[in-house]
Amino acid sequence: MRRTMLYLPGNNPNMLTRGYLFGSDGIILDLEDAVAMVEKDTARILVSKYLQQGEFGDCYVSVRINGIDTEYWKDDLAAIVPNKRLDGIRVPKVEDENTVKIIDEELSRLEEQNGLPVGKLSLHCLLETAHGIWNAYEIAKASPRIEAIIPGGEDLRADLKTNRSDDSTELEWARRMLVFAARAAGVEPLDTVFARITDDEGLRKETEFIKQLGFSGKSIIHPNQIKIIHDIFTPTEQEIAKAQKIIAAAKEAAARGQGAVTVDGKMVDIPVVKRAEYTLVRAGLA
Repeated sequence: MRRTMLYLPGNNPNMLTRGYLFGSDGIILDLEDAVAMVEKDTARILVSKYLQQGEFGDCYVSVRINGIDTEYWKDDLAAIVPNKRLDGIRVPKVEDENTVKIIDEELSRLEEQNGLPVGKLSLHCLLETAHGIWNAYEIAKASPRIEAIIPGGEDLRADLKTNRSDDSTELEWARRMLVFAARAAGVEPLDTVFARITDDEGLRKETEFIKQLGFSGKSIIHPNQIKIIHDIFTPTEQEIAKAQKIIAAAKEAAARGQGAVTVDGKMVDIPVVKRAEYTLVRAGLA
């Protein structure tokens, strides 16, 4: 599960060292927006050293590299790919499948060069423009490496020529389209960050909304956001008990040669069983 993916500035040794202790499902060592131009080289070296020597617990470990429209991205990959603890790359400003193919080819070359299995590293693609959102399905299908696609926040708003509203109405269509594209392609939709780090109620409302849309989790910029998001994405005891009851009833019906069964007065068919199974997966019970 990747309910939360916590951004850690690549030029902040204190955050890099403590990052996995906060309890997020994944961490993103950031070489892009969190790092000023004059500190790109320093951050790259620091992140590479930390990948070699740092502690990560059970976290999914990824690095957000700089975009392929910059001079930094190849150096970023060359520095981080040799580190075996790295799980994936978060790629910013993905516009189309060609962007994915360029990254994919460079990753394959570096994996082979460093004696790693080709295809080991996964890709999480940030779709931060209208063009990228429009091409979401093609991007999600562009490489077997892709595990997730993520809508942009501030960059996408800028490209849409709009401003941030309290309820992010301006991103709603992009979020809906991205979920459909991700699910159709068989990858995870992960949501963008919630920037108001002291607005717990706003975070809770937005997380409940994106969960209902079908997102698997959310990117975050502050450890205080972890508990709220985990509470919302982790099934309650009541939901778990209901899911277990549905699956048990479905198994009994299958053993009797029945295709559907009634549980608590409601018909249970294959889609309902699938939802129940997914509930147990999110609860860590399947």
